[in-house]
Amino acid sequence: MIHVGLTGWSDHPEVYSPSSKQNKLQDYSGNFPVVEVDTSFYAIPPKRNTYKWIEETPESFQFVVKAYQGITGHHRGELPFANEEEMFHLFEESMMPFLEVGKLAMILLQFPPWFDCKKENVDRIRFLLERFEKFPVAIEFRHQSWYYPEYETKTLQFLEELGAIHSVCDEPQAGEGSIPLVPIATSTEHVLVRLHGRNLHGWRNPGNEHNWREVRYLYDYNKEELQEISEMLQLLQKQAERVTVLFNNNSGGHAANNAKQLMKLMNIHYNNLAPKQLNLFEGDFF
Repeated sequence: MIHVGLTGWSDHPEVYSPSSKQNKLQDYSGNFPVVEVDTSFYAIPPKRNTYKWIEETPESFQFVVKAYQGITGHHRGELPFANEEEMFHLFEESMMPFLEVGKLAMILLQFPPWFDCKKENVDRIRFLLERFEKFPVAIEFRHQSWYYPEYETKTLQFLEELGAIHSVCDEPQAGEGSIPLVPIATSTEHVLVRLHGRNLHGWRNPGNEHNWREVRYLYDYNKEELQEISEMLQLLQKQAERVTVLFNNNSGGHAANNAKQLMKLMNIHYNNLAPKQLNLFEGDFF
């Protein structure tokens, strides 16, 4: 089964009804069966938010939740918690409602570009997988060393031994701060595919601290590229029961259209979406 969705639900006006202000997630869930919660990277969501998101979405809807930045080593300076244990406790408490109702597709541990392949980082991954043993967890690297020829097989075997979900990434090949496309599942149950676009210039020159996301993820996949992606997804579907695909090329408003184009290309249709489905994508995309 292939589930196609987007990263976040607040920045995709193409999927909202004209009158929608407070029900963006509900409108979103009328179009896609899964979403990535990316705000959790910047602040751990309180449980009241988790319950609200659960109530606003269909029973079968799934959430991929990006782990808080302090967990994956992105955070600079002192953590806004009494200690690391409090951080883990609050994050786990926030995730439990998703897990209890069957709406947690996975927690995404996306490591920073400086998190390279060395023993202390291998140990950190092992620690985090043990810490989150009750949750499904996906691992995404940003440093190319994990996929060096001498390490790639060991990296994938390591994830498989830990029961981790491999995050397969499509992104510009811009040196050590990016990873190659490695369409291999390390879990027979689930594999994650995140499509970041192929804006090589934006990846290498991301702008300043205020607009880097707008620059880096500005990309519109064309028909040929989406065909390549569809072929890769068919390959992954033979390796894992569920394939979750998330378009992250958000900054130019291309993600929702690309996702719908891919669904049309692969003849993917979903039942059990939110009842107020929007017919905003009718017509021929190509």
